[in-house]
Amino acid sequence: MTKQEMIRALQERRAEIRTTLDTLLDTVQTNKRSKLTEAEQTAFDAGATEIREIDERVAELDGQIVADEAAAAVARRYAGDPELRRSPADLSVTEPQVYRSGPGGLSYFRDLYRANRKGDPVALERLRRNDKMVAEERGRRAEKEGRALSTTAGAGGELVPPLWLEEQFVMLARPGRVTADLCVPGEVPAGTNSISIPKAISGTAVAVQATQNTAVQVTDMVTGSINAPVITIAGGQAISMQLVEQSPLNVDDMVLADLAQDYAVKLTRQVLSGSGTSGQATGLLTLAGTNSIAWTQASPTLGGAGSLYSSIGAGIAAVHGTRFQPPTHIVMHPRRWAWATTQTDTAGRPMVVPAGQGPNNAMAAPADLKAQGYVGEMAGLPVYTDPNLPINLGTGTNQDVVVVARMSDLYLWEGEVRAEAFEQTYAQNLQLFVRLYNYVGFQPGRYPASITAITGTGSVTPTY
Repeated sequence: MTKQEMIRALQERRAEIRTTLDTLLDTVQTNKRSKLTEAEQTAFDAGATEIREIDERVAELDGQIVADEAAAAVARRYAGDPELRRSPADLSVTEPQVYRSGPGGLSYFRDLYRANRKGDPVALERLRRNDKMVAEERGRRAEKEGRALSTTAGAGGELVPPLWLEEQFVMLARPGRVTADLCVPGEVPAGTNSISIPKAISGTAVAVQATQNTAVQVTDMVTGSINAPVITIAGGQAISMQLVEQSPLNVDDMVLADLAQDYAVKLTRQVLSGSGTSGQATGLLTLAGTNSIAWTQASPTLGGAGSLYSSIGAGIAAVHGTRFQPPTHIVMHPRRWAWATTQTDTAGRPMVVPAGQGPNNAMAAPADLKAQGYVGEMAGLPVYTDPNLPINLGTGTNQDVVVVARMSDLYLWEGEVRAEAFEQTYAQNLQLFVRLYNYVGFQPGRYPASITAITGTGSVTPTY
């Protein structure tokens, strides 16, 4: 019998035992008793012990499968040309991850429940081993990226999600957080509910000296600070214990992926349009002191006087003239870029020329066709599309906005995502509540003049 077949057999046995245990619990409820009889309790404990043993054996076999696959890869390497037997410089041997995605992978949520509720030492050991592996991997990444390690707000020995969940989180979240990922990233410091940045309110001054030996200009710099509140973005899901303990699928895959996707949306909407009140950050579109360009065309066009292209030019000039540095990005809603790609000149030629068709009369150049993210260039700047941008602006609640900004002036701090599991208040329904949350700080106010918002009657719902 192969190891995979042994795992399937153990999982089938586990399901049988779980059914028996559920039957015992149902009997107590049916007979309106407060607890199991002595014989029932003995049977229940024996079944629970066997389930733990099965889980340990499955984990052991799973680790052996991973090790066998690695050994087979090494054997294939050494079976060929002696020159190929040399280990590459970057080859490293690491312990298999404690928690892996997909069928056969151990459930992080299940171990959280067992460790916290039942004091399962095996589950607790796996959680601690996972914490160590995640911390080591973060350290390697920080060293590679030249970042400094720091603790995060709320740090108090919380158990951290497994590495594969973090990778899944990043993979699923990034497409939904386009604008957020263009900001300068940072980590939320420990033990704080706000992040303060020094800022010069007014500067020094110089002047021409009227005559020799006369007083020179003396103007003191006035300094202050701006604060970014540390906000919390959180969500949870109640899950049946049957799904946690008996499902052949890893429930972590489904629940965390969905929570991660919504976290990406809510984070980016805070960066864009946070109100600054009721626990929200101040978004770049609600920040005071930014530049505003009115695109007013009854019949919107991409090129020509008063067009989107000229409005973007005006937006770039506004940043040049007030920030005295160039903007770095253009961000627009996917519907606006799709509209731009359909615009033609008087000869019917496209103004956003598809790749490979020559420069022609192009006002923009597209990259790969995408619903969100980097889509091309316009006016010398990279263009990104973000579906989180509002499309309900203006008196008719049908206008979108185009942002021209120096994104290197916008700072976004995030903590390490936390995942927890609780049985409290859900026990009577045989449920487990899993929770995901993170601490976030966003500060667009260092240089409000770095941001230009373009909106107006030209940005109404486009027609194609």
